[in-house]
Formats: sequence, structure tokens, C-alpha cells
Amino acid sequence: MHIEPTVTGRVVVVGGGQAGADFVAALRMAGHHGPVTLVGEEPGHPYARPPLSKAYLSGQATAEDLHIRPPAMYEQQGIDLRTGTRVTAIDRAAGQVVLADGERLPYGHLVLATGGRARRLPVPGLDDAPNVHYLRTLADVTAMRPGFVPGARLVVVGGGYVGLEVAAVARQLGLDVTVLEALPRVLARVTAPQVSAFYQRVHAEEGVDIRVDTAVTGFAFAPDGSVAAVELKSGERIDTDIVLVGIGLVPATELAEQAGLAVDNGIVVDEHCRTEDPAVLAIGDCTSHPCGEHGGRRRLESVPNASEQARTAAATVTGSLQPYTAVPWFWSDQYDVKLQTTGLSTGHDDVVVRGSTETGRSFAAFYLKDGQVRAADVIGSPRDFTAARKLVAARARVVPEALRDLSVPLKQLL
Repeated sequence: MHIEPTVTGRVVVVGGGQAGADFVAALRMAGHHGPVTLVGEEPGHPYARPPLSKAYLSGQATAEDLHIRPPAMYEQQGIDLRTGTRVTAIDRAAGQVVLADGERLPYGHLVLATGGRARRLPVPGLDDAPNVHYLRTLADVTAMRPGFVPGARLVVVGGGYVGLEVAAVARQLGLDVTVLEALPRVLARVTAPQVSAFYQRVHAEEGVDIRVDTAVTGFAFAPDGSVAAVELKSGERIDTDIVLVGIGLVPATELAEQAGLAVDNGIVVDEHCRTEDPAVLAIGDCTSHPCGEHGGRRRLESVPNASEQARTAAATVTGSLQPYTAVPWFWSDQYDVKLQTTGLSTGHDDVVVRGSTETGRSFAAFYLKDGQVRAADVIGSPRDFTAARKLVAARARVVPEALRDLSVPLKQLL
């Protein structure tokens, strides 16, 4: 079956997060003037998620501050925005999606921007505990934030970005914070040991009790159903008032699977964001897409990836194919420390550190493979990050000693 590109056909988007909101805006900019419907399960206008664990949790940003696009944009651009609405099925044969109330929306092109959900701990009674929280939605943070008061005890299960960002906000608000990580170091899946050691030092300096190589074996419940303590394999119990579980994200692929589309740690798409059904595209955190830098496939959880795929999909729908080839990048804010990452460190065979991880709060770690710069973690230096992005994009071959030498500006290595 061949589906023609269109600037007039009906487009339905499932998912009201970053990818979905950026897609409808990009679609209009690409010249599409046909009907567009954006269906999102959450109430309210599409909002940015990164501030949830930072500015919104700390009270420095309001829900309105998080809007990805001004709410008036949807009406101005003729976008039929359906919030608080769930899609229950895709009828590919009929070219329709089915809503929870039974309504059917026809489509010429369907774009799945379903994102993901926080991974749960499979512990009986835990999901019903009023003081146990996960962080993925505005509602999650709204429910959690009242407990963030000076002197409250917070236990964070998981030493990834979300857990550490929440730990940082909690300390700044005066909470007593313990982070429990099952692996030998925090951020073990995404950074080098030197970067992990730096973050463990920074959090310790800020008063966070970080426990690595620490397995959680259970939870002690109070009579009201809340968690009173977290139980460790060592036999220790850590008393707590609040628990945050931050152990990763599960891509929302159920609709695609039920519709018979290929799924492999995400909805399988090509470099133009097309699934095996030419009428159905997928973008954002829920996708498994080709990895140009390393071969094979990858799934990325990042705003830049969602935005770039949104533009790629808009081009595909309107017939001006532009393959997704952007070098991935990410960021994390903890205390006064900004981490910016470019590229993927997968398969590196050398790590070169520029600056000191043991003093101060500014340095860079470069990941090399066969002498080429494949990725970099840049802490506290936006100017170095700009140069690092160029080095990674060019797959530059750089002598490690030159990377280490602080007297040599990175831009001279390009």
C-alpha cells in the first residue's frame, strides 16, 4: 500500500507531549492546511516535562510557565485539540482511531507520539501508598509537592537523572534526603565512572546521603497505608515521610502492538519516522529508530530528539523527506551544576577528562572510540559544550593530550 504525501489530508496525532505539540506546529509550518486533531490523555494544554523535576517542583515555575506553545496557538492554527481524551484502539483497515467514548476519528496520516510512563516497582500495596510517588506528569508533581517541607525525610529509589534532580531540589528546600542505587555508582548507565564520582561528591557536599550497591528488599507500611520505612538487603531500615521511585521509563507502545505494528523497545520506525504502515508514523520517546552513529537501533528519551523527530515527521507527511540524522543531546540541572551531553557514549574505548572532577564544579569528559570523539559530558561550561557538539558531529580525531590541556581552546581542535 502506498500513501501519498499530503498538505490537505486529515492528520490525527495521539499524544499531547513535546513530540505531539512540536509536530502540529511543524506540520503547519511545512505548509499543511488540512484538518489536524491532537488527542492527549492529560487535561490542559501540552506542557514541557523537564521542569517538572526542577523549576516546577521547587515552586519557581507555574503550570502555565510549562506550556510548550501558547494555548492560543492551537486555535489560531486550526488544531482540533482534544485533551483529557484517550485513544483505545487503531483500526488500520478503516483508517480510524477509536476513542474511549466510542467516537471514531478518521485519518489519512496517523502520528503516534505516545511517550512513556514511569516504570513501577512491583510491590503489593506500594501503588496505593499516599506518600509513594513517581515522576512523569504534572499531576505526579502536584501530588508530591505538598510533602516537600523543611525537615521532611525523602528516600529516592534510583540514582538516575530524575532521582538526582529531585534530590537536589529537596535538599534546597530543606528536606533530609537519602538516595538508594542498586548499581555500584549513580548514573551508571549513561556516564563514565569519573562523572558518577563527581555527582556523588556534589550531592554529598550538599548533604545528600547516597547509598550505592544498595538493594531495596521491601517497605514497611504504616496503619494508614503509607510507607513508614524502606527496607534494605543489609537489614537496615530507613525511616521516611516520602518515597520517590525513579527507575526509568517504559515506552507506551500498546496501541501500536494491538494494531499489529512492529515494536522492539519502542515503535519501530525508519529514518523518516514511518512505521511499516505508510499511513502511520511515530515520534519521540516511544520510538525505536535507526542509529546513524553506531548502527542498529536506539530509543532516546530527550526533548531534542522529540522535537527533531516532530520536524522529520512533518516533512514526511507533506512530501519533503528529510531523514532524521541529528546528533543526540541532553541536559540535567542539579544545584548550580548544569550537565550538557552530546552524542552517545555507547561502545567507547577511552574516556578523556578535561579539568578536575575532584575539585570545583566545571569539567568535561570526552568519550572516544578508535581515536574519534563520539560523545561528551560537559559540566558547567556552555562554551565548551558548543565546541564539543562540533567535535562529536565531525567525529573528530583528537590527540587525548590536547583534549586534556586546558591551555588549548577546544575550538582549536576542530
